[in-house]
Amino acid sequence: MRKQNNFLIFMLVLLALIFKSYVQAEDQSKESQQKKQGPSVTIQTPTETPVNDYLDLTGTVQAYKSVNLVARVSGTLESVDFRSGSFVNKGDLLFTIEKDTYQQELELNRAQLKYSQVEYERQLRLIEENATSQSSVDQFRSQRDQARANTKLAEINLGYTRVRAPFDGRIGRNLVDVGNLVGYDGPTTLATIEQVNPAYVYFNINERDLLNIRKARLDKGINPEEDASNVPVLFGLQNEQGYPHRGEIDFVDTGVAADTGTLQARAVVSNHEKLLLPGYFVRIRIPVGQEHTGLLIPDRAIMNDQQGPYVFLVNSSNVVTRQNIKTGTIVDGLREVTSGLSTLDKVIVDGIAKVTVGQTVSPHTSDTTKNKSEN
Repeated sequence: MRKQNNFLIFMLVLLALIFKSYVQAEDQSKESQQKKQGPSVTIQTPTETPVNDYLDLTGTVQAYKSVNLVARVSGTLESVDFRSGSFVNKGDLLFTIEKDTYQQELELNRAQLKYSQVEYERQLRLIEENATSQSSVDQFRSQRDQARANTKLAEINLGYTRVRAPFDGRIGRNLVDVGNLVGYDGPTTLATIEQVNPAYVYFNINERDLLNIRKARLDKGINPEEDASNVPVLFGLQNEQGYPHRGEIDFVDTGVAADTGTLQARAVVSNHEKLLLPGYFVRIRIPVGQEHTGLLIPDRAIMNDQQGPYVFLVNSSNVVTRQNIKTGTIVDGLREVTSGLSTLDKVIVDGIAKVTVGQTVSPHTSDTTKNKSEN
């Protein structure tokens, strides 16, 4: 019985050793095969798609209109009728300055006008009866006209006691508190209001880019000297993807600044959602040239050294080769390659860090659409 148990144990150990040897041989075979095939990389062929060359710039947002609200009459500030930093509509009441005083001045001038009118009409009746002189008629007419002018001036001053919003916009904080005297030593600034819809975006174009834009417009049959407006401009904020805002150039300076070699330009952009506030830094993209068919590859596949941009390709023998290229604009996360590639080339887009030129690799194809959406 003991001999049978020993034999059974011996056979189990022998089978375990045989299985272990088999597993190790399989692992060594796989490792050998992987070494022979080389590291795994993802490849992709360039995609042909219509593209347009763009000029990428930066700029700043400024208000479409900016007005300092000034006290145009003197008196005590009675009320501040807005919340600092809020958006207001045209005609909204913002400040009130000692209204009752100017109301009484208006009533006083109206009474004087009424009296002057009565006296003038009486003089007209008297002169018909030869009971007064023409000079008296002229004098009372002058008094009547002066009273009328003073009444009109009092009405204007009464209107100035109510400071209203000149347009839809955003108002800053009140610079003067209620109870202070304003307008005595000259105009007193009460607050600043800015119109932000639409908004202006100012930017500078260097001389070389300006020449390229002018050439592109000439190629389209547009004389740049006659019409510099209506050039489409795309904008994007720092936390936004792409360029979701669109505007048009409406002003270009008269010449290039000698000290900077740049030309100032301005674009106007719709700002209904009030996302663009004065002082914001924005990314700008201006279409340049005619639309053409370009070759696009993921931007991450492109490397740079002293020779310029280049990519790794996989040839028919699955060997890595280097290809120098020239690049263009970025379209939806894909970089245009203007020279050096064809639609048949197999570009390594993932696994670049694991390979070197002349190394054999194991290539796997990439989904172009997926790559584009991920970028």
